Amino acid sequence: MKLLFASDSFKGTLSSEQTIELLKKAAGEVFDQWEYTGIPVADGGEGTTDAVIAAIQGEKIPVTVCGPLMDPVNAYYGKLDEKRAVLEMAAASGLPLIPPHFRDPRNTTTYGTGELIKDALDRGFTEISIAIGGSATNDGGMGCMRALGIKFLDSAGRELEGTGKDLEQVAHIDITGLHPRIGQVKLTAMCDVNNPLCGKDGATYTFGAQKGGSSLVLKELERGMENYRKVILREFGIDPNEIPGSGAAGGLGAALLVFLHAELKSGIETVLDLIDFDSCLEDVSLVVTGEGRTDWQSCFGKVIQGIGMRCKRKGIPVVALVGAMGEGADKIFDYGICSMMTTVNGVMELDKALENAEELYYGGALRMFRFIKTGMILQEKAAGI
Repeated sequence: MKLLFASDSFKGTLSSEQTIELLKKAAGEVFDQWEYTGIPVADGGEGTTDAVIAAIQGEKIPVTVCGPLMDPVNAYYGKLDEKRAVLEMAAASGLPLIPPHFRDPRNTTTYGTGELIKDALDRGFTEISIAIGGSATNDGGMGCMRALGIKFLDSAGRELEGTGKDLEQVAHIDITGLHPRIGQVKLTAMCDVNNPLCGKDGATYTFGAQKGGSSLVLKELERGMENYRKVILREFGIDPNEIPGSGAAGGLGAALLVFLHAELKSGIETVLDLIDFDSCLEDVSLVVTGEGRTDWQSCFGKVIQGIGMRCKRKGIPVVALVGAMGEGADKIFDYGICSMMTTVNGVMELDKALENAEELYYGGALRMFRFIKTGMILQEKAAGI
């Protein structure tokens, strides 16, 4: 029998790699002479680069770039092989890079994300996958495009810096200086939202508040984003509002699609393809996955949904060990997950559960594997073995 462990991280407590080690330890206590293997996974959000690098023994490429407030940030992206690279915009333009009292999406930029892409282009990579979750920005991707050679000009022909407050001043977009290798590269943007660029469901009103925008700031940014949209429509004949996902990452989705012709693709599907997950299922009898909290949202592009569906197509059962179950968690059973168990073993405060995450996870893994062993014993009895 062969088990495969492929769990998402438990945000703030356990990494994907830690869950693998704990599952191996627990399985070793319950089963004799079974084969265990693990592969780190992520859904295109925080930790994606690390998970992919670890899964295929890739290489970190360190790069000093501009952070969301243009201060220096020590970032990195992943080299998977001579052709492929994977990076996270959060490494250069992420919300955690700004102290809460400095957060204002009028002042932030994706310039550093563009610098990461430029470095990958300069090194000759021809397939670049970009995770665009966790941004601190609402600049429509202007900063990122500036780093790649595009100029955003005001009505007087002056070049804008590419922050959120510049959106309202954009009058012309000059793409003649765009990095020459863009046309030779396949770009994939990992994205699991369908928000348009503007409007009540757009980049600003959906995500701006969590980046520090007050109601007045959001109104200002929305005016700017609408102006930006109109300039793109006038000069390129493309309406970003008609492209699902253009509002992702404060409008970076629109810039990647319009100017770089990137493909928007589910984060978990991209990650599973990058690590060649299907080949990892060879001769596997059971897959164990999981995440910190499972609810109805887990059915839309999360790790356990993606893994469940891949395994379902191959007829391989999947069980999930999760930190907690919320409203609609049972819907995940429609996506290849056969059963689910929580790590929490009693009523407790969230802080206590987080503080004891490793112990609780290990205990949950032991209970889960004992149930599986019990099922095997019952099957043997029924077969008369």
